[in-house]
Amino acid sequence: MLTTRFTETFGIEHPIVQGGMQGVGVAELVSAVANTGALGFLTALTQPTPEALTKEIGRTRGMTDKPFGVDTLLPASVRRGSAPQSGNAPANPMAKIDEYKEFTRDFMARENLPEVDAAAAMRAAGSPDMGKSQLQLFSREFFEAQMEVVIEEKVPVYAAGLGNPAPWIDRLHANGTKVMAVIGKVKHAEQVVDSGIDMIVAQGHDGGGHNSPIGTMSLIPQVVDAVGDRVPVIGAGGISDGRGVAASLMLGAEGAWIGTAFLATDEAGIEHFQKEAITESGDADTVVSRSLTGKPARMIRNKWADAWVAAGKEPLPMPFQSIISGPVMASGLKAERKDIMPGFAGQGIGLIHSIRPAAEVMRELVEGAEVALSRSFVGDMQSSQQDKHQK
Repeated sequence: MLTTRFTETFGIEHPIVQGGMQGVGVAELVSAVANTGALGFLTALTQPTPEALTKEIGRTRGMTDKPFGVDTLLPASVRRGSAPQSGNAPANPMAKIDEYKEFTRDFMARENLPEVDAAAAMRAAGSPDMGKSQLQLFSREFFEAQMEVVIEEKVPVYAAGLGNPAPWIDRLHANGTKVMAVIGKVKHAEQVVDSGIDMIVAQGHDGGGHNSPIGTMSLIPQVVDAVGDRVPVIGAGGISDGRGVAASLMLGAEGAWIGTAFLATDEAGIEHFQKEAITESGDADTVVSRSLTGKPARMIRNKWADAWVAAGKEPLPMPFQSIISGPVMASGLKAERKDIMPGFAGQGIGLIHSIRPAAEVMRELVEGAEVALSRSFVGDMQSSQQDKHQK
């Protein structure tokens, strides 16, 4: 058994987190992971309304009595009013909406994608309310409504998958909720620790979904050095097997946050063709693109992401880009097009070869980590004995 401050804080057996990624964190998967002794996270982004999130929390509680968490996004650009994210981004995103919608229509026609109704497109893009303006996609109101559910439901653990949860820390702690934040730079770790957070997830550039510009191997030890004496640090980004878990611990982290490996499980809430796309892909088959959400996110390479590069177009900032990508996402899902909508994934996908039960994935993660760490321990002992002999 691998015991760290992380496992002791949460009363779990294994220092492994099934991280929140769109489509991963559904009740079936979260409860399966929790029941093995690790920590699972519901992904609030998968739930289109506050009521749906409340229901999913209730379903999870009905499947496990173990600790679990809820992961939401708190993007700073949305809280500031969707400021452009690069020097090339349009100063007024709304002025580009019609032009970019035409780009979407041309792409769909060229790829023979089926038409989808507006509701399906909104659902695919994560709309909180089918009856409101499309600008409600990934809006401040959407994220803040999700936070109210997290607080009302008094979930055991909360993680900000993006952004700083400082405005909600006191209310969360008053409920006994432990608070985590996923960060990608040392300065961000220092900022959220100062807000009173309980744990840091240092996610590097290797990871799937929204991630950091800094590589995982470089990021983890620097974050540990900066804040590890104040709070436990969990390593993340491209970790797909037990060796990765062991490496995270060797770099000074006290656990590993894993997303992509749990996408290819029976319980994951993504389509079967997307699970197949993961098992068929290798280390070079992902790309970081803003074409889906408006923020940089690592995904399996696809024609939609490539089309933006080929056209030399800058995606719109969040939440506006979701208006543009929603129809393509929904149509790609409907047509089961691996080349259009294979989904988010980290660079560790080359280590994932089959779709399996989550419990089996967990067992191999734990056993692999123990074997890797034991080999390191034996190596250290042998090296120490050789040094003594030479002296």
